Amino acid sequence: MAHHPRPKRTRQSSLRLAVFAALLLVLWTLPDVVSGQSKSPASTKIGIIGSGNIGGTVGALWVKAGHQVLFSSRNPQNLKQLIDGLGSLARAGTVREALSFGDAILIAVPYGAYPQIGKDYAKELAGKIVLDAGNAVLSRDGEISKEARELGIGATSAKYLPKARIVRAFNTLNYRTLAKNANRPGERMAIPIAGDDKQALTVASQLVRDAGFDPVIIGSLESAKLFAQGGPLYGQEITAREMQIRLKKLQ
Repeated sequence: MAHHPRPKRTRQSSLRLAVFAALLLVLWTLPDVVSGQSKSPASTKIGIIGSGNIGGTVGALWVKAGHQVLFSSRNPQNLKQLIDGLGSLARAGTVREALSFGDAILIAVPYGAYPQIGKDYAKELAGKIVLDAGNAVLSRDGEISKEARELGIGATSAKYLPKARIVRAFNTLNYRTLAKNANRPGERMAIPIAGDDKQALTVASQLVRDAGFDPVIIGSLESAKLFAQGGPLYGQEITAREMQIRLKKLQ
């Protein structure tokens, strides 16, 4: 039988997974730093839709804070290395299982997948608090990126996930920056959030704190454009105090 060389894409995927697993190991072994914020008094069940760089990193921070997290994938068996490194509070499952499991949901998938997710899981998403970390990237996501630019990213997410209680969060910085700055000494790094549901904003704010950051409520979903890609608050590695100063200048 002829020998077929291993596809380059498979080798690259394995390398990325190994690097990501190494990052999570470093993240997991970092000491907790207390900076005036307390962890949630009770564990929250969180479902992760999209267990890649952002979903994996933020989910790991929540596990470390004591939350139960179900990381999902179309192929849950591919998450074994991630789950094994996080302990008993982490588990893997399908998207539907994550949505059923979570009291709160983090969506961290390419934005072009939102219409299909909204269609396939409309029943499970109804009434759920959803932290929406997606960015609409024209080169990757196509037409929906133009729609997000015209309607605003918050309104577009609400359109395709119509019954979810959406809070825009964790979309402004890459996973390496999040891992590096979580629970840092001194003033914590700010995470801007926006939403129309007061209770969802309260829950999301606490989850941002539990991940090791300070939440800054920018306003309604419409105001999420301020920290969408290309917005004035996007990509800012600053404190909550500094972000609030910048926000006042924009209002």
